[in-house]
Amino acid sequence: MTSNGKAKIVAENLTKVYETAQSTSLLVLSDMNAEIYDNEFVSIIGPSGCGKTTFLNIVAGLILPTRGRVLVDGKEVSGPGRERGVVFQQDAILLWRKVLDNVAYGLEIRGVGRKERAAVALDYLKLVGLEKFADFFPKELSGGMKKKVQIAAVLANTPEVMLMDEPFGSLDYLTKVELQGELLRIWTQDPKTVLFITHDVEEAIFLSDRVLMMSKGKLERGFKVPFERPRNNEIRARPEFHELKAELWRYLA
Repeated sequence: MTSNGKAKIVAENLTKVYETAQSTSLLVLSDMNAEIYDNEFVSIIGPSGCGKTTFLNIVAGLILPTRGRVLVDGKEVSGPGRERGVVFQQDAILLWRKVLDNVAYGLEIRGVGRKERAAVALDYLKLVGLEKFADFFPKELSGGMKKKVQIAAVLANTPEVMLMDEPFGSLDYLTKVELQGELLRIWTQDPKTVLFITHDVEEAIFLSDRVLMMSKGKLERGFKVPFERPRNNEIRARPEFHELKAELWRYLA
């Protein structure tokens, strides 16, 4: 997927300071600036504590910056909004609701009728390949399947922006690889602007149009990923893939 050149998300002089219980200040983001374009898939990598998740949470409207602002489609973010869907690392699904009802939950909150929301939810379960599990409870699903339910639930609200905070971080390698491929398939069929937080350099390269490096609350450098789309796992074996992976690791080290 290539960007049309229009900035979808803009961060302007973004600063976040937390006041600790010991009455000291913790600077997490420091005058950070960034642009993420319409339908672009961007991953952010960096060491723990560098501000990746804080940035994502500000874009999501879950927390407010101390200074600066985030704009989505030119409008300042002041709180959560339907146009921004969030997929967390932890499974954000309701254990007492069946799979179909979990996917339909956001539609139910918005007052969509039962028949319509069931039809929409089933469509998104089909998109993630889980339509046969509509009447299952989450406890009956694997970890990867639960993550697909969470993605379907976010997509059912038809966001324009997907914010994903290490969504596959707790999964084993083979399940992660499978879900990375599934995510690209879904994104190709239903394009969104995606901001993806990860510690996994290989994951960032495989998924992204660009990889941004964060350190000490700032974006330090950006890398354009040169591989064509659609992608499959064969690119992981290419020398160019390993060269880019090694270059990214040099900046992380």
